[in-house]
Amino acid sequence: MVDDDEKGRRRRVFTYGTLKRGFWNHSLMQELMRSGDAVFLGNYRSEEKYPLVCGPYRVPFLLNLPGLGQRVMGELYAVSSHGLARMDELEGTSRGHYERLPIKLEAEEEEAAAANAYFAHSSYAMELWIKNGKMGLSTYSEKEARGYVKRQDRPQHLTFLDHIHLFLSSSSSSSSSS
Repeated sequence: MVDDDEKGRRRRVFTYGTLKRGFWNHSLMQELMRSGDAVFLGNYRSEEKYPLVCGPYRVPFLLNLPGLGQRVMGELYAVSSHGLARMDELEGTSRGHYERLPIKLEAEEEEAAAANAYFAHSSYAMELWIKNGKMGLSTYSEKEARGYVKRQDRPQHLTFLDHIHLFLSSSSSSSSSS
């Protein structure tokens, strides 16, 4: 499928967590690549430092707090408008889970790239930063993903925002992987 934006280009999207190769939600990216709605462009990292933290169920969140945290490693994809809609749905952009915002990236062998990334919604981002002891990760790896709970295995009677608010109000830190 060649479903591109109004200018005939695909949107570049930076993935830093469970959409990366080897993680649970990468199956969506594989599906989009099979249908021609996404193309892998390479491994990139953020030009600026951003906090990358884990929230409830070891879900990764990139916080739009430039200058804090570390330069974040991830994968860059060119995505059609159909693919972008599927990613927006997964990331809950219409439900206040994440916000798709611009980010500047660089690769070792390539020029800088402008893309979008899914940042934690601004309504709770600062609280997540504080909850994580103002410590950010440079990459979401297998170590950080230990303890990740798949969406279908989480309590279904609560929304994801409910889970986030419960996590933020709990006394335990996210640094444990339980």
